[in-house]
Amino acid sequence: MNNFSYKNTTKIHFGKGEISKIKEEIPANARVLITYGGGSIKKNGIFDQVIDALTGITFFEFGGIEPNPHFETLVKAVEFARKEKITYILAVGGGSVIDGSKFIAAGTLYRNELWEIIETNGAHIKEAIPLGCVLTLAATGSEMNKGASITRAETKDKLFFGSTHVFPKFSVLDPTTTYSLPARQVGNGVVDTFVHVVEQYMTYPVNAKVQDRFAEGLLMTLLEEGKKALITPEDYDVRANLMWAATMALNGTLATGVPTDWASHMIGLELTGLYGLDHAQTLAVLLPAVWLYKKEQKKEKLLQYADRVLNIKQGDDEEKILAVIAHTSQFFTDMGVPTRLQDYGLDETIIQPIIEKLEQHKFVKLGEYKDITPDDVRSILKLAL
Repeated sequence: MNNFSYKNTTKIHFGKGEISKIKEEIPANARVLITYGGGSIKKNGIFDQVIDALTGITFFEFGGIEPNPHFETLVKAVEFARKEKITYILAVGGGSVIDGSKFIAAGTLYRNELWEIIETNGAHIKEAIPLGCVLTLAATGSEMNKGASITRAETKDKLFFGSTHVFPKFSVLDPTTTYSLPARQVGNGVVDTFVHVVEQYMTYPVNAKVQDRFAEGLLMTLLEEGKKALITPEDYDVRANLMWAATMALNGTLATGVPTDWASHMIGLELTGLYGLDHAQTLAVLLPAVWLYKKEQKKEKLLQYADRVLNIKQGDDEEKILAVIAHTSQFFTDMGVPTRLQDYGLDETIIQPIIEKLEQHKFVKLGEYKDITPDDVRSILKLAL
């Protein structure tokens, strides 16, 4: 196991009715900005629960934060927060709303050009407005980490930043808030969570038994419960397990003491920025292709996953590995997330623009060995066609 330092400062309130705990976390004299996306929270009762919990507290609203939140929209939110002297932000939504709210929290107090927050990967952030979250979509883990991904629509750049200053102070995870989600978002959430786990697991062994077993447990949970959420969307136990799995997948725990990959994510960011695919759709396309391309380097962990998680016992090593990739691809398909670029109407003409964006962003040494070059990405994308 490799050396590591680990700290997570987010308090979690988990369970039905826990939205009421907001009043215990936000100061009575706060000026709160409630951030949200398209407005579904005003139709399904979640907004009403939030307002009840904020009784007596001054609040304002900023809606319309997009999936893959746009920098241009968030700048408007920052301007609004400055104008109204906001002292606390409450993000009500999924990962995109929370990511965008992290940017607003940092940007409101940032005195230089706002795009610097992204360009410097958050390194220049010295302070941020406190942030709380009410999670309504289990997927990204943003409710319990310091990272955020932001899209600049004008230039089609989807990038990310991180800072300890934007760790949510608290997050409310009520599984019932996910009951009304469309099947597409449910499937995306499970795939997103799954890939978060394997990006920290499917590398090479370092005798980190705790992390490996933890990752394998999460993967087994997702494989067992994912499809159930599509069949019985109001099964509380299914939703609870998926919601907690998504949070635990990316709160930093799995990454302690182990090598991590993230190649699928980095290529996927460019695919979303340029062509508008959902984040999980890019991951479902790219992950099997990365595994196939790097199967020799990932051999030991692919076989470990085959044995411990998928219970694949028949065949030689090569047959087992191909079965692993096929099984995982089928799981994504079963979740309603296709796994080929052609399924989204894309062909080989997208490859060069993606390569150019990766080079522009200096993402030219990817993977756990930092050996995936732009030429390798070209080969991976061809496998994903």
